[in-house]
Amino acid sequence: MSNIDRKNIRSGAPWEPLAGYSRAVRVGNQVFVSGTAAISDEGELVGEGDAYAQAARCVEIIRESLHKAGAEMRHVVRTRMFVTDISRWEEIARAHREGFGDAPPATAMVEVSKLIDPRMLVEIEANAIIDDA
Repeated sequence: MSNIDRKNIRSGAPWEPLAGYSRAVRVGNQVFVSGTAAISDEGELVGEGDAYAQAARCVEIIRESLHKAGAEMRHVVRTRMFVTDISRWEEIARAHREGFGDAPPATAMVEVSKLIDPRMLVEIEANAIIDDA
């Protein structure tokens, strides 16, 4: 078995040790960011009832996680958006579009029945490939 260059990135969220996951994992030149909800640094929901604000916070957390892993938003090649009300897709899509700017990743938006907190409207995960020489 070969050794792989693996770095686990933790955010300090209380759910990480409970569920046994990392906010992000870098393996070689790839970064995998876990499903990300709109949580403040203090552990509180951001933007209750506001799909745009929640999606924007998710993107902000993804950006921070990528930075800790040595990546940038332009390295993201795929996102997945899980939403509890697909009729609000335009609000969520706007925050996603603004967050990724000129480097839009491949993506999917899927409606789910609920997220871990019933006040959460969106959760986003991301995969990145660092292409810098």
